[in-house]
Amino acid sequence: MRILIVEDEARVAKRVERLTREIVGNDLKSLTHINTLQEALTFIEGNELDLVLLDLNLNGENGFDLLKTVVSESFHTIVISAYKDQAITAFEYGVLDFVPKPFNRDRLERAFNRSKTKEEPNAQTKYLAIKKRQRIKLVPVEEVNYIKGAGAYSELFLMDGAKELHDKSLEKLEQLLSPSFERIHKSYLVKMSEVREISVQSGSKYMAELQNGIMIPIGRTKYKDIRAKWF
Repeated sequence: MRILIVEDEARVAKRVERLTREIVGNDLKSLTHINTLQEALTFIEGNELDLVLLDLNLNGENGFDLLKTVVSESFHTIVISAYKDQAITAFEYGVLDFVPKPFNRDRLERAFNRSKTKEEPNAQTKYLAIKKRQRIKLVPVEEVNYIKGAGAYSELFLMDGAKELHDKSLEKLEQLLSPSFERIHKSYLVKMSEVREISVQSGSKYMAELQNGIMIPIGRTKYKDIRAKWF
């Protein structure tokens, strides 16, 4: 894993770094510490990352100014902050987890584990941030109809027929979205409330028809489970 710590308190940063090394172990490829928003943004633009650990108050600067940018990137973001009242807003923006200060190793390890599994889906994500003409656009999750994997990226198909490209993979978006979205196929995440009909077509092809008439394939191994949830 390639990890960036954005924290202005040296004592806290050293502790986060030490615990990160202990938790990630041999899977750690690189670990960088930066203490200002602008330096962090510059580093993010020029380096590939898997995870950012972000404080929300950096020398008086608002970490949300950086958060709006980082949540649109391909990596996950975990906020580590004493401002617990900002947790809901952080989750709405699409962070993977919010670790309140003070914290212990177990709590930080749970946050790291969330980057590897979808056992605890984040039902609080309300926006998916995308890059649009050199700016960040927040797309309300309620406006997303279905999502198609496109290699390291994902295509968001919206209720109004528009399509947006997201830098996160389908796997990472699955970790952020609530159970209202189901992985019905290796390449598709679908909002189940938009499924009008499930059918078996010639050649034993399983398909989900959405309310707008779009047909989405259902994986053979997922058909029984998806049909049971749909009914």
